[in-house]
Amino acid sequence: MNELERDIEESRARLDETIDRIQGRLSVTSLVDEMLGNARRTPLSGTYDGALEAVRRNPVPVLLIAAGVGWLVHRMSQEAERKRTHVSAERVPVLNTGAARTYDPDRPTGAPAHAPVEETRL
Repeated sequence: MNELERDIEESRARLDETIDRIQGRLSVTSLVDEMLGNARRTPLSGTYDGALEAVRRNPVPVLLIAAGVGWLVHRMSQEAERKRTHVSAERVPVLNTGAARTYDPDRPTGAPAHAPVEETRL
């Protein structure tokens, strides 16, 4: 019984270590560092470093520019969706050209709208 409990405790300790390592890899700083490392391996790393330095020196203007661009893209997508819906609605043929009719199941059936055709003899 003691051996089983010891095995369980060892398994828990290994599981705790694994969870701590995963949490360390998934932290925000770790993910940002990984992304920065990947970006620095590209041929445009000098441009990237310059842009990153500009962001560090002027975070508020960069944030405002990013928000403006995001808002612009959002509005453009809304406008495109509105135009797409408007154009497709224009293509739908009008099926009801007369006055609107309602159906009342409690009302008795009325006479036909036109008089019955009388037979004509030749």
